[in-house]
Amino acid sequence: MTNTHQGHRARKRFGQNFLHDQQVIGDIVDVINPQAGEHLVEIGPGLAALTEPVAEAAGHLQVVELDRDLAERLEHHPFLANKLSVYRGDALKTDFHQFQQGEAKLRVFGNLPYNISTPLIFHLLDQLEIIADMHFMLQKEVVDRLAANPNSKAYGRISVTVQQACQVVPVLEVPPGAFTPPPKVDSAVVRLVPYSNPPIPVKSRQTLQQVCLTAFNQRRKTIRNNVKHFIDDSQLTALGIDPSARPETLEIAQFCALADWCVDNKKAL
Repeated sequence: MTNTHQGHRARKRFGQNFLHDQQVIGDIVDVINPQAGEHLVEIGPGLAALTEPVAEAAGHLQVVELDRDLAERLEHHPFLANKLSVYRGDALKTDFHQFQQGEAKLRVFGNLPYNISTPLIFHLLDQLEIIADMHFMLQKEVVDRLAANPNSKAYGRISVTVQQACQVVPVLEVPPGAFTPPPKVDSAVVRLVPYSNPPIPVKSRQTLQQVCLTAFNQRRKTIRNNVKHFIDDSQLTALGIDPSARPETLEIAQFCALADWCVDNKKAL
């Protein structure tokens, strides 16, 4: 298995940290469990630590790479070139529908640069109808936020919006020493599985995101203070929301009720 990082220096502006620990790489591939014939898309393959074993198992892999040098390396890779379709571009601006072949849904994975992880997850939430599952290596702190329950410090906008749409399963913790250069934080792998029928439906995910952005904007303030420009106390109470509650004490269903109210009343946030 070739996993050299000779000749390529990690670029700070791309937030690059390359995986090199073979045990950890094996564990992550086991968690993804790629099967022949599945439609897998890797975001930011980097030096191909995960790309090689996944392409080996699946037979073919589509990858999205922004770094021109790395894209070129992959296109001319001695073992991988014929197993990869390399899409040069920014995953944050990429329409993932183009990777779909027929009806099969995509399995998306990647060791995400820390600086794009949250916006990228929101970008993919808009395309969930074509995604079977996602496995991402993230800062452990981000995985904690994704999986957080109400009444915890980590609970916020991303917890509510992602849990409304997906089952969130933290699957693996990864120490800094598994990367070159080692990041200053712990990492973890999370599995996100989109619901075909969300247990807590919402009329507009976009509106839910906006509501959460507004509600959590000033965490120390009450929900009344954060949302008073578009809803009053009596309407909050009618939705089963205590106006004097802090945003992090509200359940996902309450945020969804608030978002649905905004849609029904055509409130621009």
